[in-house]
Amino acid sequence: MHRLFSTPRPAERALRPLWASPQVHGWLSCLSLAWASSGVLAQQKPTSVAASPTSVQDMGQIEIKSNRDNDTAVRRESTAAKIVIGREELDRQGDASLGEVLKRLPGVTIQGTPGRGGAIRMRGLGSGYTQILLDGQRVPPGFSVDTLTPEQVEKIEILRAPTAETGARAIAGTINIVLREGQKANPDDFKVGTSFEHGQVSEQVNWVHNLQTEGMNGTLTVSGFDSQRPDDVSTHTVSEVQANPSAKTDRTSETVSVGHRQGVAANARLQWRGEQGTSLVLMPFLIYSDYTNQGRTDLRQMDAAGGVSADSAKLATQSRYVNMRLNGQFNRRLSADDLMELKFGLGRSTYRYQFDQTGGVTGLLPTLTQRQDFTDLSNNLSGKLTQVLKNGHQLVSGLELEAVNRNEMGTTSVTDESGDLKASTQRWAVYSQDEWKFNEKWSAHAGLRYENIETSGTSSEGVRRNTSSVWSPLLHALWKPVPGSRDQIRMSLTRSYKTPTLYNLVALPSLSRETNSPTRTDRVGNPDLRPELATGIDLAAERYLEGGGLISANLFQRNITDLIRYTINQVNNPSWAPGQTRWVASPHNVGDAVTQGLELEAKFRLNQVWPEALPVDIRSNMSFFRSRVKDVPGPNNRLDQQPDMTANVGGDYRLRGIPLTLGGNINYNPDYQTRQSETQWAYQGAKKVVDVYGLWRYSAATGVRLTVSNLTPSDYITGSSYIGHGVSETARTTTRNWQNVTLRLEMKI
Repeated sequence: MHRLFSTPRPAERALRPLWASPQVHGWLSCLSLAWASSGVLAQQKPTSVAASPTSVQDMGQIEIKSNRDNDTAVRRESTAAKIVIGREELDRQGDASLGEVLKRLPGVTIQGTPGRGGAIRMRGLGSGYTQILLDGQRVPPGFSVDTLTPEQVEKIEILRAPTAETGARAIAGTINIVLREGQKANPDDFKVGTSFEHGQVSEQVNWVHNLQTEGMNGTLTVSGFDSQRPDDVSTHTVSEVQANPSAKTDRTSETVSVGHRQGVAANARLQWRGEQGTSLVLMPFLIYSDYTNQGRTDLRQMDAAGGVSADSAKLATQSRYVNMRLNGQFNRRLSADDLMELKFGLGRSTYRYQFDQTGGVTGLLPTLTQRQDFTDLSNNLSGKLTQVLKNGHQLVSGLELEAVNRNEMGTTSVTDESGDLKASTQRWAVYSQDEWKFNEKWSAHAGLRYENIETSGTSSEGVRRNTSSVWSPLLHALWKPVPGSRDQIRMSLTRSYKTPTLYNLVALPSLSRETNSPTRTDRVGNPDLRPELATGIDLAAERYLEGGGLISANLFQRNITDLIRYTINQVNNPSWAPGQTRWVASPHNVGDAVTQGLELEAKFRLNQVWPEALPVDIRSNMSFFRSRVKDVPGPNNRLDQQPDMTANVGGDYRLRGIPLTLGGNINYNPDYQTRQSETQWAYQGAKKVVDVYGLWRYSAATGVRLTVSNLTPSDYITGSSYIGHGVSETARTTTRNWQNVTLRLEMKI
């Protein structure tokens, strides 16, 4: 096999249980030691102190809990597995984007260059496996989590297994982002900062205003940014034709550019409360982002005879994204035991994109223009009835309706052949779930959900339609071996699924920007795709520590049918390139797959486990993953974008005697290779991101924070290989990245 790198990859081990590996054994040993230590400490009684003869008035028991304690309590009492990240954790590290917060959570990985943000993944699974919700509703088209700042968010809820109410389009899990809630008694938050990255300067300002209007509770959050970031990407490609060794080529391209992004994000939560349990919440939301990028690509190509040719091209990118949305929620209590909830959402998003490449004289880098303009109109309506029944049952039933309409115009080929696309997605779902408590030891959560999705699109390729429907039975159980203790066991058996995206189904043809080849393909959609279905099992053991800490271990497995994956083929005389033979990537259902994993987590204060230690807050987690696509030969026939493991460890400590808090975090993903088909391979390099910060508090209302993100930058390497049809081609891409230093003033006014 033609290898991407000179170092041979080890043969893939059989898909045996993860806990049999030495790495997992080591972490389980540490976890069991901490578990035992926490149990011993929990049983220790405090040393008694002699009472003072001075008369003291008994004020009763006073208990003060931090936000972390409250978040942990919600997680502990939830029957379905849930992780809650509140304001304290969101503010801790001083992150510029929400993606930087999410990367430190158990089992969460971020795609893309280290320190640059990217798509959110749970359990190492690729695009579309993680369901993203905004205030409990599916995010609008084109929405990116990185457009939100932590200041806009009240809390993040992570569900590792789906429920009937939150939706079953969540094979990996669900991330629900709850936007900021207003508190009349709280002062405004104001933060302004400047960051530096490889000679480029960026600014950001955030303001959170708590409304003081009588009869209305609410908040207004505004974030503005003006950022400049450098990019330096080089790709080395080797191509061979087996029947003609003289046709071998070796080419290297390097692209250097600077991107400039300006924008504003604003959201509000306005709540009115009436009589008899009636309330109305309106949540307007706005994102505006303007982006330009200027750069240059230099290409050098050498043939088998040693001949050298070169070319250069100027690059210019412009884009604008605007998303306006209004979500609303109306609640009315019908009786002491019945609550009716109605939700609605109306949204409009527009995206304008243009890429211009002005090529040189040799034709290796052609002159071309690519445009994409789309407008999405989306709306949804849902109703839910919650009933508290006898014997501790709580029944929730609901109906959901959603529609998305897209109008798109694009120029996608070198010959300026344009195509128009009109597409729509209609979705409706009905569900019912029951949560009840059997006794002090057992509680359960059972549900059933039916969802139907119809997608249709009209383009130059004609009319394309796709309809899918899925029944999803879901069962969760929580067992507390000793009532009142801090130990508990969770179990889940679920059915979940992943639907093809609108882009998968009816996307316009998109042509490669360089000479068409197996690693520089055109892309088209496939209207005949079926949804992926997954049967899942989750089993978790948890111990909750005094002071808000916890230790947990979670096992999961997903059996997936009708896996969707992009495959590469040669297409003769395609409609977008008449008379040519093109290498084309398109999505197909390629068979069945299985994935399993072990997620370990420990959060505690160091002196909880070792009394002589400093009170350092420790946050650590490590996850191990393994997967196999059954119809793809091994080794490394794993699911796309799933590493073998991911690890995260961080700590925070407030120095004694001075108002200084120091903290840091290390996030690590190893490198891995994926065999995608009999002819395709992909490689992802290792990522290690180190972040540190210091916070100096001048007063309770004012502080200055210094954050260094990506403290130890290293080149990020990705690659792809193709061997088939008498052709062999390997591409290796190296992306540079740098430290990012941010100085920020934080005030309460």
